Amino acid sequence: MKLLAVDTSSNACSVALQVEDDVLERHVVEPRAHTKILLPMISQLLADGGVLLNELDAIVLGNGPGSFIGMRIGASVVQGLCFGTGIGVIPISSLATVAAEAFADNACERVIVAQDARMNEVYVGCFDKSESGLPEPIESERIIAVGELPTVADGLAVAGTAWEKYPELVQADSCGIGPLLPVTVPRARYLLRLGVASAAAGGSIPPEDLMPAYLRTKVAEIPSRTS
Repeated sequence: MKLLAVDTSSNACSVALQVEDDVLERHVVEPRAHTKILLPMISQLLADGGVLLNELDAIVLGNGPGSFIGMRIGASVVQGLCFGTGIGVIPISSLATVAAEAFADNACERVIVAQDARMNEVYVGCFDKSESGLPEPIESERIIAVGELPTVADGLAVAGTAWEKYPELVQADSCGIGPLLPVTVPRARYLLRLGVASAAAGGSIPPEDLMPAYLRTKVAEIPSRTS
């Protein structure tokens, strides 16, 4: 199987290529540079792997939630590549990608991923570790006000950028969170792991059917909650 994975939902521009059991990755944290660096990163990665674009089985996309602009750049590029080659796209949660890294590199069985959504809100996803080691969602991902983090089990591990940006998140948890894992933004090599599993389950879709998981539908929407 040959899969390309792309995630631009955060400040990181992350691309990985899997050819059978070999994985190549390029991961650059450079805010507001996705438009400039994404396509050259993809081209170089394919060249390094000796793979032509039309030889890919599918492209795995980190489908958000996350930065609106970043998600749009990633979705547009991936859709264009898929339309041009006739291959499918495999949309994967960017929150689940963070959880996949958390489970792979840390001794935890459940994790809450919280990413900054701006406007004093956060994107939240809660995941259990499956028998295969991949994240399984406990509930639907959602956007919540910083002060509304649901009560969680004592000692539950947490990951993502929002915990350090919003100390109120910790205060909102009445049970006490567990370790803050050093996993902040999605990395494409972990996105690949989820993409392989999704591909095996028939998760590839035509590029025209792609629906980015914005969670908030309007960039300029004013939250109804007060902070």
